[in-house]
Amino acid sequence: MQASSATTRSPNRWPRALAQWFDTNAVAAAHGADAERIDWLRVIPFVGMHLACLGVIWVGFSWIAFAVAIALYALRMFALTGFYHRYFSHKAFRTSRAVQFAFAVIGAACVQRGPLWWAAHHRNHHRHADTERDIHSPLHRGFLWSHMGWFLTPRGFRTDWDAIPDLRRFPELRWLDRFDIAVPIVLAVALYFFGHWLGTTHPALRTSGAQMLVWGFFVSTVVLFHATVTINSLAHRFGTRRFATRDNSRNNWLLALITFGEGWHNNHHHFPGAARQGFRWWEIDVTYYVLRGLAACGLVWDLKPLPAGLRRTR
Repeated sequence: MQASSATTRSPNRWPRALAQWFDTNAVAAAHGADAERIDWLRVIPFVGMHLACLGVIWVGFSWIAFAVAIALYALRMFALTGFYHRYFSHKAFRTSRAVQFAFAVIGAACVQRGPLWWAAHHRNHHRHADTERDIHSPLHRGFLWSHMGWFLTPRGFRTDWDAIPDLRRFPELRWLDRFDIAVPIVLAVALYFFGHWLGTTHPALRTSGAQMLVWGFFVSTVVLFHATVTINSLAHRFGTRRFATRDNSRNNWLLALITFGEGWHNNHHHFPGAARQGFRWWEIDVTYYVLRGLAACGLVWDLKPLPAGLRRTR
């Protein structure tokens, strides 16, 4: 991984890099080799989030901050798996525009870009899975690249609007995609003031604004990120293959547990449109269980099942 030559050549890169931290429309197009190189100026906040986790050394530990971190991990993981993935990327069920937007906002709080970017990249992944055109296949450029290197490049940063004609018509989703840092900033500020309020009004909880920010936002978000991208880097390497798909997707029970069902990845590549990825009763799929609960409440409907003809192992 090496810095972009464009980064080192142009003294005007700093203002543009700062602008694109907040507005993705400020990103300049890159071509050729530059499009494949890590843009270190733009990814400084990503590196900074990891370094901020070291703040636990100074802010200490409290059960309330830890509980908030776990709760935010669970809520945001479901938003990613249930909506960013199964809904926005694959249309595995239907919902109202209000619920669509609500979970798009929660998904945006994951600091994994906007729903349009996420869905476009994932749809392209399925079109070209584990070929040279798959931007994050571990078979071609190794673990680190598939885990996190690919989206730190200008090519990975770009939203492929042609891949999402059904989603780009929603102005609220386009706004979330353009200003993808807005929701995370609001969440971080809210956590800080929540922790400060708890520390002032309930000192027995032994928390503070800084502690709640570090545990609730930075630690929770970084763990969430690395859990999510294991499906790119590990679920195409380690596990079992029930179905002879065109790619190297694998079913991995451990990844399924930490990602709420996404680890049944060979199942998913066999039939991406299913709302359920754990095809067998013993394949735990937390996201599907929550979707069933939302369906019982009338918030989502038309959950697509796995067609009976595709259940056979091939």
